[in-house]
Amino acid sequence: MPKNKDAVSRYRWIDERLRNKRLPKPTLEALISFVSEKMGKDISVRAIQQDIYDMRNDKELAYFAPIVYDRKTGSYRYEDEGYSLNNNPIDEADLQGLEIAIGILEQFRSLPVVAQFEDAILKIAASLKMNREALQNQGLIRFARAGQYKGVEFIPEIVDAIKNLEVIRIAYQSFNRAEPKEHWVEPYHLREYQHRFYLIGRSQQAKGGSVLTFALDRIVKLWPTNKHFDEKNFDDAAYYQHALGITVPGGDPQEVVLRFTPQQAKYIKSQPIHPSQEILEDNETACDVRLQLVINPELRMLLLSYGANMKVLAPATLAQEMAAEARKMVGLY
Repeated sequence: MPKNKDAVSRYRWIDERLRNKRLPKPTLEALISFVSEKMGKDISVRAIQQDIYDMRNDKELAYFAPIVYDRKTGSYRYEDEGYSLNNNPIDEADLQGLEIAIGILEQFRSLPVVAQFEDAILKIAASLKMNREALQNQGLIRFARAGQYKGVEFIPEIVDAIKNLEVIRIAYQSFNRAEPKEHWVEPYHLREYQHRFYLIGRSQQAKGGSVLTFALDRIVKLWPTNKHFDEKNFDDAAYYQHALGITVPGGDPQEVVLRFTPQQAKYIKSQPIHPSQEILEDNETACDVRLQLVINPELRMLLLSYGANMKVLAPATLAQEMAAEARKMVGLY
């Protein structure tokens, strides 16, 4: 779920205030005051407005909270008085994700930072196992996205191999090959992106020993090799420092300058595209931001998703690519 911890806490406090029937229905100012008090810090008008929008509309949150605004009183309320975030059904994909996370943590029990939380991890794991069947019987789990974590059965073996510096052998079916290709991989890192898991490692078959990315859902088979490599020698934070998504092409990051419409800029400022984001100019007609990023497919797809609400100002090559794609799209209609 692409929301930070503070945002999730704010959703819960907004929900609590909207459900409190002992107090008058809250205005925006009352919500801001209540949430600020509970959070122990000042919360901006923009943050609460964005939270209300997300609670209503964000598909990944899947709250779809029936929050309505009464213009006469300037207050907010739930259209369905019985609604609560606590009543939200548990999503099967989220349950799978939590089980996967617990499984990964269990693999690293020996690490001091994990060992100190071992009791809590084991309690959560036991609770998940005990409650899964009960939740299914109560009809609380939705299966709309079940199966999206294809390939997760390989995670325990991959985690063990990463921890033990063990080379693994995989049969990998890429989209541009008719038959699977075999790789002997030094596994370094597991990463999740848009409901898919990826293995980052060095293929001993790759020219120049370059680091490659393998989608777990395209691994056909995996075997242990009982062979080890000397050291991981891989910093995942540095590797992904200037990248969106999962693809990290060669070359240095570039200065990317984007111009957003005032309406779109509200979202860009409240939820930055990347930690490197910097506001260059912000006025009534446009908002220009600068980022330091490598140009990869994930960035291109994100920029195209903004449509006419965004223009690429730099680099010129990226602007030309976006213009060419826009012309192709026009030609389809």
